[in-house]
Amino acid sequence: MSLGNARNIAFWVVLFLLILALFNLFSGSGGTLQSQEKTYSEFVSAVDEGNVTKVILDGEQIRYRTSDGRDFVTIKPGDAEVTTLLIDKNIPVRAEKQQQSGFQSFIITLLPFLLLIGVWVYFMNRMQGGGRGGAMGFGKSKAKMLTEKHGRVTFDDVAGIDEAKEELEEIVEFLRNPQKFSRLGGKIPKGALLVGPPGTGKTLLARAIAGEAGVPFFTISGSDFVEMFVGVGASRVRDMFEQAKKNAPCIVFIDEIDAVGRHRGAGYGGGNDEREQTLNQLLVEMDGFEANEGVIILAATNRKDVLDPALLRPGRFDRNVTVGNPDIKGREKILGVHARKTPLGPDVDLRIIARGTPGFSGADLANLVNEAALMAARVGRRFVTMEDFENAKDKVMMGAERRSMVLTQDQKEKTAYHEAGHAVVGLALPMCDPVYKATIIPRGGALGMVVSLPEMDRLNWHRDECQQKLAMTMAGKAAEILKYGEDHVSNGPAGDIQQASQLARAMVMRWGMSDKVGNIDYAEAHEGYSGNTAGFSVSAHTKELIEEEVKRFIQQGYDQAHAILTERREDWDRLAQGLLEYETLTGEEIKRVMKGEPPHAGDDEDQGTDQGNAASVTAIPKTKPKAPPAGGMEPEPTA
Repeated sequence: MSLGNARNIAFWVVLFLLILALFNLFSGSGGTLQSQEKTYSEFVSAVDEGNVTKVILDGEQIRYRTSDGRDFVTIKPGDAEVTTLLIDKNIPVRAEKQQQSGFQSFIITLLPFLLLIGVWVYFMNRMQGGGRGGAMGFGKSKAKMLTEKHGRVTFDDVAGIDEAKEELEEIVEFLRNPQKFSRLGGKIPKGALLVGPPGTGKTLLARAIAGEAGVPFFTISGSDFVEMFVGVGASRVRDMFEQAKKNAPCIVFIDEIDAVGRHRGAGYGGGNDEREQTLNQLLVEMDGFEANEGVIILAATNRKDVLDPALLRPGRFDRNVTVGNPDIKGREKILGVHARKTPLGPDVDLRIIARGTPGFSGADLANLVNEAALMAARVGRRFVTMEDFENAKDKVMMGAERRSMVLTQDQKEKTAYHEAGHAVVGLALPMCDPVYKATIIPRGGALGMVVSLPEMDRLNWHRDECQQKLAMTMAGKAAEILKYGEDHVSNGPAGDIQQASQLARAMVMRWGMSDKVGNIDYAEAHEGYSGNTAGFSVSAHTKELIEEEVKRFIQQGYDQAHAILTERREDWDRLAQGLLEYETLTGEEIKRVMKGEPPHAGDDEDQGTDQGNAASVTAIPKTKPKAPPAGGMEPEPTA
């Protein structure tokens, strides 16, 4: 149980006991409250007339009962001799000991009011956000300060992004020794924007800066600023900078800043839009009339194109640090960092794994090491072998095997010929990425797939490469039509068609590879609003021309694949039968099977060659969610 919950329970227990004590107090004196008051002279008259049957003396208070059973109360004067009078009249007298002094009576009288005031103060403190989480605390910043007492991260824990580290090491040096720069007139940077795709280590890099500098580190998400109430986000920004000033020098890290820093003027509320009010306050706090000395703002985003230009100018985010996917050397270093706590077998070569994972981000590599460790533990090994890394790589790239999925022989045969078509065309075209593996074992959402890999990190695409990639992508459908006829083609090529359409649209609308459409970027106008294309529209004729060119590129790829499979029909048939027999073949095994030789799947030397060429699933460059893996055959619809 947390300390906050224990305090809440203790408060309610004490409150219940106080209410119970008050109830007992007032219920105990209930008789007094119900007695009728009389004057002292009336009391003396009743005694003289013999109408008093019982008297209780309680200090100056006299409680008596008359012969008709009614109770009365009166106060005696200071000089009255009541006891002698009552004894002379033979009236029973009982004296009660006074329980409280005057001060105690005063306290008891004030107790209900003190209790009410205490309850009111407690709830007001909760509403104002004693821990910045109360009902009235929505104007307080939600930034959390990390002390890094445990799990401290330094630059030694960050690998593969050396250029980004060099950019930010200067900020760390400034925080450690500001006089080194200030004596030459240098000023500490106001902020640094970390830009890069997801999983490249932007947040980890920010934590490393805080760990190296040894200064307070505040972290907050961009979405934590914005609420449904106008002005709340601006209030939180002000409160965040007030906290930062008190702890200066310090670092404030805003993750996913695009949630609050988008282009102004795009909302429906105009200048009164809550997000824009928050952004305006952030701009003022970063570089306004008041100086924020010693407060450095770090922000991370993978959508720099949507940020407001005012955020990116010098004086606010002085530096834009690109944190991209690592190259082969960076991947090897990242694997070394994540494999520190993992016992590796003698056959594991991290450089081979790095060479076989182009395009992998730091998060992907961390996941790869973790999956390999899990697979080794699952079979009871005491260390992780190269085989575990290969299996983990297949799982990451292609999805988990679904061997329990029941397929008919006809479905397996269609899948084998479909995937064999991809592999044959991919091997026949010199500019296609080499085929790494082909399988007809269902993985993920596909019944089978062919994985092709680049031999090195791919930095750009050429028109002839794209056309051959389209041919390999459409080879699955061409294989089904060539083998079974147009009337028996399945929905298996759905993923292939999706990938081919995305690649062809990129060629026509973004990369200017169509002579008819020309060198104009139609992608942003086609996909929706962008700050740089406000009011830009595409005519109906241009849309029709774009679709015609996209269709032409895809049809050319299909015709090329159909021609290659027709020419190499024997190789295609042998590979399909080999897949039906062995289910999974690597790149070298595919070449042997196509020649009519046995695959020798257990040859360690050949397996090592494939490991050196291993890589991620071929995918076209795009910003949309990934399509199924290249060559993936979607399952047929079930009843």
